[in-house]
Amino acid sequence: MWLSPEEVLLAGALWVTERANPFFLLQRRRGHGKGGGLTGLLVGTLDVVLDSSARVAPYRILHQTLDSQIYWAVACGSSRKEITKHWEWLENNLLQTLSIFDNEEDITTFVKGKIHGIIAEENKNQQPQGEEDPGKFKEAELKMRKQFGMPEVEKLVNYYSCSYWKGRVPRQGWLYLTVNHLCFYSFLLGKEVTLVVQWVDVTQLEKNATLLFPECIKVSTRDSELYFSMFLNINETFKLMEQLANIAMRQLLDNEGFLEDKSLPKPSKPLKNISALKRDLDARAKNDWYRATFRLPKDERLDGHTDCTLWTPFNKMHIPGQMFVSNNYICFASKAEEACHLIIPLREVAIVEKADSSSVLPRPLSISTKNKMTFLFANLKDRDFLVQRISDFLQKTPLKKSGDSGRKWKENFSVTGCEEFPELSSSSPPAVSPTSALNKQLASFCTGEVPTASQGLLKLFRKNSEELLGPKGAKEKMKEESWNIHFFEYGRGMCMYRTAKTRELVLKGIPENLRGELWLLFSGAWNEMVTLPGYYAELVEKSMGKYNLATEEIERDLHRSMPEHPAFQNELGIAALRRVLTAYAFRNPTIGYCQAMNIVTSVLLLYCNEEEAFWLLVALCERMLPDYYNTRVVGALVDQGIFEELTRDYLPQLSEKMQDLGVISTISLSWFLTLFLSVMPFESAVVIVDCFFYEGIKLILQVSLAILDANMEKLLNCCDEGEAMTALGRYLDNVVNRQSISPPIPHPHALLTSGDEPPLEIDIFELIKASYEKFSNLRADDIEQMRFKQRLKVIQSLEDTAKRSVVRAISGDIGFSMEELEELYMVFKARHLMNCYWGGSRTATAHRDQSLPYLEQYRIDLEQFRELFASLTPWSCGLHTPVLAGRMFRLLDENRDSLINFKEFVTGMSGMYHGDLTEKLKLLYKLHLPPALISEEAESALEATSYFTENTPTEVSPFVSELDFFLHCESQEAATQEDREGRSGDSKEKEEKGTSPQDYRYYLRMLAKEKNSKKENIKDLPKINQEQFIELCKTLYNMFSEDPVEQELYHAIATVASLLLRIGEVGKKFSNRPMKKAEDDKANNTQDAVSEEASPMSEHSQNSTVEQQPQVDPEAQQEKQTLGDGDGGEGLGSPIQLLSDDETKDDMSMSSYSMVSTGSLQCEDIADDTVLVGCEASSSAARYGSTIDTDWSISFEQVLASMLTEIALVNYFEKKVDIGLKIKEQKKVERQFSSSSDYELSSSLSG
Repeated sequence: MWLSPEEVLLAGALWVTERANPFFLLQRRRGHGKGGGLTGLLVGTLDVVLDSSARVAPYRILHQTLDSQIYWAVACGSSRKEITKHWEWLENNLLQTLSIFDNEEDITTFVKGKIHGIIAEENKNQQPQGEEDPGKFKEAELKMRKQFGMPEVEKLVNYYSCSYWKGRVPRQGWLYLTVNHLCFYSFLLGKEVTLVVQWVDVTQLEKNATLLFPECIKVSTRDSELYFSMFLNINETFKLMEQLANIAMRQLLDNEGFLEDKSLPKPSKPLKNISALKRDLDARAKNDWYRATFRLPKDERLDGHTDCTLWTPFNKMHIPGQMFVSNNYICFASKAEEACHLIIPLREVAIVEKADSSSVLPRPLSISTKNKMTFLFANLKDRDFLVQRISDFLQKTPLKKSGDSGRKWKENFSVTGCEEFPELSSSSPPAVSPTSALNKQLASFCTGEVPTASQGLLKLFRKNSEELLGPKGAKEKMKEESWNIHFFEYGRGMCMYRTAKTRELVLKGIPENLRGELWLLFSGAWNEMVTLPGYYAELVEKSMGKYNLATEEIERDLHRSMPEHPAFQNELGIAALRRVLTAYAFRNPTIGYCQAMNIVTSVLLLYCNEEEAFWLLVALCERMLPDYYNTRVVGALVDQGIFEELTRDYLPQLSEKMQDLGVISTISLSWFLTLFLSVMPFESAVVIVDCFFYEGIKLILQVSLAILDANMEKLLNCCDEGEAMTALGRYLDNVVNRQSISPPIPHPHALLTSGDEPPLEIDIFELIKASYEKFSNLRADDIEQMRFKQRLKVIQSLEDTAKRSVVRAISGDIGFSMEELEELYMVFKARHLMNCYWGGSRTATAHRDQSLPYLEQYRIDLEQFRELFASLTPWSCGLHTPVLAGRMFRLLDENRDSLINFKEFVTGMSGMYHGDLTEKLKLLYKLHLPPALISEEAESALEATSYFTENTPTEVSPFVSELDFFLHCESQEAATQEDREGRSGDSKEKEEKGTSPQDYRYYLRMLAKEKNSKKENIKDLPKINQEQFIELCKTLYNMFSEDPVEQELYHAIATVASLLLRIGEVGKKFSNRPMKKAEDDKANNTQDAVSEEASPMSEHSQNSTVEQQPQVDPEAQQEKQTLGDGDGGEGLGSPIQLLSDDETKDDMSMSSYSMVSTGSLQCEDIADDTVLVGCEASSSAARYGSTIDTDWSISFEQVLASMLTEIALVNYFEKKVDIGLKIKEQKKVERQFSSSSDYELSSSLSG
C-alpha cells in the first residue's frame, strides 16, 4: 500500500536492500523470508512481542536522492508480489520523469506530491462510507486475516497482548478475538505458535488463578485446554470472550447469528483502538443489563446514563444513584442496593423542566407525569444535554390515551367491579364443539362480551366462602389496607417507588384482588400491553381455525390444566386458555407450545383477563425464563445446572448424595418449569409466583435450596431415587397457606404421598422466610454469570447428544466406525456453521429448524459439499474434482431440495471408502448416469468431438491415445459448465422447496420407504450411452493423474476403454439387425469389418492427437480408434429413455468376457442373449450432425468384467484408504475458509 511519505533516518537498520535505482530502494525486513540467521530471528521475535509488524510491513520502498542522507518511505507491502507491483509502477511511470529534474529538492517534492495524489485517489475510490475503525485497528485486522487465512467477512472485535502457556513455557504473542474465532499467534526465536478455535467449540470459559498460572483465562474445548495470562486488563478480555461465546451458543441454540448494529450512534470523538464491533458488543451488554434490571421490553435500547440524586418524599431524602435514559423510559437505580428503583415511561410524562439551582440542590431537574406525580432529580452533570435528549425522545413518543393510565389501574383492578358478576354468570355457556365454541368466543371477545376479557376467572367462580367473613378474611383486608397505604406513600402504577418496603409487602403475600395488577407491574408486562393495544385481539383473530402441531398439543393438554379447579371444569375457562395459548404459539412459532405452559397460563387466567394473561406469558417465556419453553427446555436445564452448583456451595454434605441418587435432574425441571404449581398445593404455590414476579429466578433457586435444606436428614438416609422423590413429594404436598381465603383445592399428589403418620404441615411464608435468612446473598448478576457458564455446558451437551443419536441411527448401514462417524459429523457440522456466518447470500443452510429430527438439522448445499468432497474423497481428480463432486451431490440429493443431510453425506463417502470392487465401480458408474450427469457436461463432450473431427493435423504418432488427449482438453470446460449450471439449478430448486415445506409425515414416508427398499441388483442399472461413457473415461483419466503408478493405470484404462468401445460397436450391430430388414446386408458387412481399419472419421481423430501415453498397446490403440464413429454422448438435455431391456438380459458369462479381453473379438464370442439396446437422441443428433452414435451402449456388467481384466485397476479400487488422516487434514484448514493468496492479501492491504 502507498504511504504518506515519512522521513527515515536509518535506512539500513533491521532492513536488507533487495533492489535499487538512482531514486528508490526496495527493502525487506530481517526475519522475514528465507535466511536471516540469528539477527532475523531476533527481529521477528521483537516484531511479534512489540507488535511492530502491525505497523511495519515486511517490505517497503524508500525514496532517496544521490546527495541526500534523508530517506522517505513511500510504500509498504505484506508480500513480495504487492511490493513488486508498486516498484514496477514507479519504474515505469516516474523514472524517466525524475531524470529531467536538475534540483534534488524538486525531485523529492515531485515524488511526495505524486504519492499524496495516489493516496487521495485511492481513498476516494476505496474508502468505505461510514468507516469508524481507527487506522491501527484496521492494520491489526489485516494482519489477522493474513496470519490465519480469514475471509473479509470475518470481523475482528479486539486484540490483546498476552501469553499462551504451552506446557510450562509462556509464549508471548497476540490474542485476536473475532466474531466467530479465538486466534493466537506467537513467534519466538524461530518457534511459531498459531491457534484457531471456533467459539462454537468452546465448552468452558474460566478466569482463575493458580500457582502455575497467575490469574489466567482457561479456554476449554472437547479436545484441549488452553491457558492465557499476562493481560493488561484481564477483566475486559474475559468479559468480551464471554459475550462472543454466548453469541456462538445462541447460534447453536436458535440459529441467531451475529448481526452488527448499524444504528449504533457514532462516538463524538474518535476512540483509540476501539472497533465499531467492540462498541456494539459493549452497548449490547449494557442494554441487556438495563432491560433485565428494570424489566423493560426486549427492543428497548439504553441511550445513556449519568450520576444524580433523587428526592424521595416517603423518607424526605436525596438518594444518590444513576439515571438511565432510553427511547421510551427514564429509570433510576440507587447506589445502595434496593434503596430505591424507579421507572418513568415517557408516555406518562407531562412536563420536564429545569428548576433553579442552589447550593442545597445543584442543577435540579423536575419531571411531572400525567398522574400528578413529580420526581425531582439533582446533581446532574450535563443537565442541558440531558433535557435535550429527553425532549427529543418525547417528540418521538406516539400520542396515545396514556393520560388515563392511572384510571386504568383502578378500572381494571377495582374491587367494586363485582356488581357485574350476576349478569355475567347468567350467560349461557358456549357449545361443546371446539370449532363453534372458538368462533362464538371470538365473536363475543371482539365485542367485549366475554367475561374473561374484563375479569380474572377466580372472581367469576369464587363461591361465597365463610372464610371471607372469618379471621382469614380480616387478614386479607389488612393486607389490602397495607398495600393501599403503600400506594399512597410510594405511588401506584409503573411510576411507583420500589423499595425494600415493597419487597416486605410482597413476601407477606399479595392480596388476591391486587394480584393481577402487581404481577403485570413487577414483570413489566404492563408496558408491552399498553404500547401494543389490540395486538392480542388481532392474534386471536388470525389464529382462529388454524391448525398445526402446536394447536394439536394445546388441545390435548387443555383438560389437564388444573382440572381440580372449578374455573377449568367448564368450557368458559377452557376456551380462554385455548385462546391465550394459541395466540402465543402464533406470536412465537419458535417456541410454539411446550408442556407446562398450560399450567402456568391457567393460573395467570385466574387473576387476570385474557389479554393480561397473554402478556404475562410473553414476559415469562421471553424475558424472565429465557429458553425455558423451547423444544429442548434449554433454559430449565441451565438453571438446573446452577441449582446443582449452588447445592455444592451451600449444602456440600448433601450435594454428593443427591448426585448419587440422581434426584436433582428429576425434581428441578418440574419445580422450575411450572414455578412449583405442579408440585405444591395451589394456594401455596401462588405465593411463590407472587415473589417470583418481583425477584425473578433468584427466588425459585432460594426456595429450592431451602426445601433441600429442610429435608437434608431424610435425603441423606435415602437409599434410592424413588425413596428421595417420595420424601420430597410428601414434604411439598404439606406446604400450606393458612392465610388463603380461597377454598382449598385438592392436590393431585396428596393421595399418592399420604402415609400412616399425620403429616407435618409447613407454612409457605415460613419456608420463604427461611430461604431469605439462609440463602439471601444470591445476587441477580451472579446468577447471570452462572447462567452463561452453564449455558455453554448444556448446549454443548445437547450437541453431543444429537451427534450420538445421529451416529447411532446410521452406524448399522455405513462402513465407517463409530469414531470415524463422529469425526465426520463434526466436520460436516463445522461446514454447516461456517456457511451460517460466512455464507453471505447462500440460502440453504442459513436456517436450522430445531423441530426437525437431529439428522435433518444440519444440512449443506452444493458449494459446501464440493469443499468437503475435495478434502475427503479418495478419488482425487485434480481440476475434474468439482465436476465429480457436483455429480455425487445430485446422486445423493434424492428429494431434490438442493440440500443433503449427514446420512446422505456419509453414504456417499462410504461408497468411495468401503465395499468391494463391484460396489465402488457401481457408484462410479451411477455418477455418469442421470440425475448425476447433467446435459451441459454431455454437450461439452459433443462439441469437443465435433471440434476434433473437423480439425485434422497432418502428422500423428503411431502410439497415440486419442482418448487421453480428448479427455485432458475437455476437463476444464466441463468444470466451468458444471459450476455455471450448479449455481442456477440450485436457486431454482431452493425456490421450489420454499413453496412446499416438509412436514413430519414426509419423514414417516421416508422411513417406510427405507424399510421396504430392496438391495439393488447390478442387472437393474441402466446402460450408458456413448456420451456418458466418454464422461466416465474422463473421470478415470483425471482420477489416476496423481497416483504413484499412473503409467500402469493409464495403460490399463486405455486398454479397457478400447475394449468397451469394441463391445459397444458389436452390440450395436446386433441391436440393429431386427430393426430394418433392408439394412441387413449392410449390417453384416460392417460386422465382418469390425477387426479391420476404422472409419475415415476415426483416422481424422487419430491424426488430431498428441501422444500422452507412449506405452499404449498398438492393438488396443487400433481398437480404440472406433471412438471417432460416435465421439459424442447425451445427457439430460436430450429426450433420452434408457431401456433396461427386460426381455433380453445381459447374462454374458465370464468366459465370454475373457475371450473379448484377448483382443480376438468375434461375433460368436458374444452370447446370443446379449442384446445392447441403443437409445434415440434425435435432438442432439440434429444439433451436432453425424457425430452421435445413437445405437451405441454398454452395460455395467460389461464395464465391470472389462475392469477385472486389468490388475492395476483392480488394485486401485480395492486399495484401502484411511479417512482418519484426511479428516485430520480437513480439521487443520476447516476454520480457514479462504486461504488467502499473496495476491488477495496484497489487494486487501492496498485497499
